Amino acid sequence: MTAQRIEPQVFRQILGHLPTGACVVSSADANGRPLGLTCNSFTSVSLTPPLVSFCPAKASTTWPLMRPTGQFAVNVLAEHQADLCRRFARRGLDRFDGVEWHASPLGNPLLDGALAWLDCELVDEHDAGDHTIVVAGVRELASPGGSGPLIFFGGRYGRFLLDE
Repeated sequence: MTAQRIEPQVFRQILGHLPTGACVVSSADANGRPLGLTCNSFTSVSLTPPLVSFCPAKASTTWPLMRPTGQFAVNVLAEHQADLCRRFARRGLDRFDGVEWHASPLGNPLLDGALAWLDCELVDEHDAGDHTIVVAGVRELASPGGSGPLIFFGGRYGRFLLDE
């Protein structure tokens, strides 16, 4: 089977068999208004220097508003934050309305209750089909902990259970 004949829906369904974490990437626009988007493509790139990446869709209306600041936070969502994850994936609403958050050391919005967070500065962007690969340097990070991670698998959210 060649890449030209792979249907996007089938590709997405097959990749849905790979469990991922769920994150909200957050920053602010030029007026300081908090912005955020749901991200399932977050991953580490390098330990030295500490680099991470995520892949926003080129159709995203949020990432172009966040990009000019050159910085953002990655909020690693906890198992009880599926509704928050869905909220930040929706279009046409103020995603931070009624959401509790505080500022990171770099001034990015950090979602209360997140399992961990990373404050990042934009390093590079690469064109990749219908998405952009964003590479960022990690400047600050912490893990308040308190619960397990939110997992995305087969188009649904769930929690991770450790073998005993």
